[in-house]
Amino acid sequence: MNAVNRFLINPKSILFVFLGIAVFASLQSYFGGLKSFVEGGHLYTTYNNYIIFKQSFFHLLENKDLYAPFIEEQGDLYKYSPSFALIFGILSILPDVLGLSLWNILNAAVLLYSVYYLPRIDIRTKGLILVFMLVELLTSVQNEQSNALIAGLLIFSFGFLERGKYWMATLCVVSTIFIKVFGIVALALFLLYPNKFKLAYTTAFWVVLFTILPLVVIDWEQFVFLYKSWANLLQNDHSISDGLSVIGWLKSWFGWQVNKTYVSLAGVALFCIPLLKIRSYQHFVFRVLMLSSILIWVVIFNHRAESPTFIIAISGVALWYYAQFPKKENYILLVLAFVFTALSPTDLFPKFIRDEWMKPYVVKAVPCILIWGKIIYDMLFSQLLPREKTEKAL
Repeated sequence: MNAVNRFLINPKSILFVFLGIAVFASLQSYFGGLKSFVEGGHLYTTYNNYIIFKQSFFHLLENKDLYAPFIEEQGDLYKYSPSFALIFGILSILPDVLGLSLWNILNAAVLLYSVYYLPRIDIRTKGLILVFMLVELLTSVQNEQSNALIAGLLIFSFGFLERGKYWMATLCVVSTIFIKVFGIVALALFLLYPNKFKLAYTTAFWVVLFTILPLVVIDWEQFVFLYKSWANLLQNDHSISDGLSVIGWLKSWFGWQVNKTYVSLAGVALFCIPLLKIRSYQHFVFRVLMLSSILIWVVIFNHRAESPTFIIAISGVALWYYAQFPKKENYILLVLAFVFTALSPTDLFPKFIRDEWMKPYVVKAVPCILIWGKIIYDMLFSQLLPREKTEKAL
């Protein structure tokens, strides 16, 4: 057995790499000095996103509007739920270097263990999936983002659903919703499994619990105010940018000034069509592709998608390719995703190419858009075969 295979089948080795990436990114950010997000603007720490999460806890305790600009403290708005602000207090009370490191380690560890928790996929294939994610994981934790955590929770929810552990599955999905609202798309997974009533009441339980959680530290009036403020921020945020998304792609490539709502509705319609194939629910590969579709959809149809968000989409790409029978056309798309999604923002591409071509033409999103279209097509028209039947294929 060669060194690569020994590495792929050794979870401890891959865990070491994941944790190493998390710690490296944390220390890089912590010692990165100050920077400004606009020319001549206020200076903030390199780990500004972590500061936003950290300060949200103290703002919650101080009965402040979580969604107001705190220009002296942080370089952007807080956009998560009041409950997330409370839970993040566990890290907020720690010194920055420790809290930041633990936050990135949490993101990396949840993603790693969620993949190892997947059923019906051999250990070597899980290693391939995780290695494929490494570049995007680094991008995410270098920005102190929650996206690796979200990807991990969604993959964990699938693993729990496959094992009939509905309480844990619904906890994972609802948790993502209270981090970033787009996690609500993952509720579609529940349609693939029996005992819908249990899925409904366990989901309702977690939604109620997470909603009222801030009442532990604030009164009812502030509670209502914060949820109204959050809703107002999300509503206004809809028109701010196009992001690395289908909308940005249509505008930059074809000059189409499309209505975001119409594009999202079209995306929802296409996403839902495979769900009409109820008899296919019994097939494991179909269910994995539905998970992959969700992981990619929440990024490419997100008008605020940015480079660190793509750890979610690239997780979907990896699951899509490695969970089924390898095909040459799929392999080509996988390579395109690795080169143009994972590597295009890195220094492997000269800066003038990144600035003049990759960013303006949202190239990072294009392979994921193509792969998502292929997923929908395959779920509707292709025979889906598991990977284990062709271990020596591509």
